[in-house]
Amino acid sequence: MNWAAFTTAAPELAEIAEERFGGHRHHVLATLRRDGSPRTSALEVRFLDGELWLGMMPNSLKALDLLRDPRFALQANPGQDTGTDGGDVRVAGRAFEVVDAAVKGAYVKEVEPPQPFHLFRTEPTEVVRTYVEDNRYLVVQVWEPGEPVRTLRRT
Repeated sequence: MNWAAFTTAAPELAEIAEERFGGHRHHVLATLRRDGSPRTSALEVRFLDGELWLGMMPNSLKALDLLRDPRFALQANPGQDTGTDGGDVRVAGRAFEVVDAAVKGAYVKEVEPPQPFHLFRTEPTEVVRTYVEDNRYLVVQVWEPGEPVRTLRRT
């Protein structure tokens, strides 16, 4: 399951997620340390060619975490205030390093990242959007592979 498959399964939620991640340059990535405890780091993300890409400096701790354990959670930057227009968006899944020179070369041509770098392709296992509706309801939308988007409303 890649980002394109998620986009096909839940196009409205995918559009909102891409808008939220596109609104700011840096976001928060959570990975797992060697001992299993969480590590959070700032990260830039890209949506290209139907994929959600994570690029990282060589041998950064977050890259080493993902090489050891591919599970991650990614939180969209909420912005300068707490209004979070469009809601809060989180993506969880697995990230796998890209070693194919042609794929990595196409990414370099498009993004022009500092080199060398690690490039990870993601496989989302959950996308969650949380927002306030009509100043009355907390709305949570949850997507998981093979399931329709579930919407929960709380007062």
